[in-house]
Amino acid sequence: MVYLITDMYDWYRDLMDNKSDPRVQDWPLMSSPLPTMAICLFYAYFSKVLGPRIMANRKPMNLRNILVVYNFIQTIFSAWIFYEYLQSGWWGHYSLKCQPVDYSRSPMAMR
Repeated sequence: MVYLITDMYDWYRDLMDNKSDPRVQDWPLMSSPLPTMAICLFYAYFSKVLGPRIMANRKPMNLRNILVVYNFIQTIFSAWIFYEYLQSGWWGHYSLKCQPVDYSRSPMAMR
């Protein structure tokens, strides 16, 4: 059992230290999967346990106007992400032939 845990730890360290992309090492939530996992666990706890407990004796909130604005912003953001996807791929320097991955720090590679 100790060997299994040691092998898993070595595999994880190798993955995070040697096989990860060094260009994104300093980005938020990219140095380790633990912050992302903590956010997901907190979300699950809040939505299944804490949120219903807080709202048990309260009336539902009227969020219609806030949700309309939120959905509009999400639509604009999704359109922008789609535009960026097309600019960095199909409309940009993408080729249907096999092409190597660009690991440089150029703006096009980081896009």
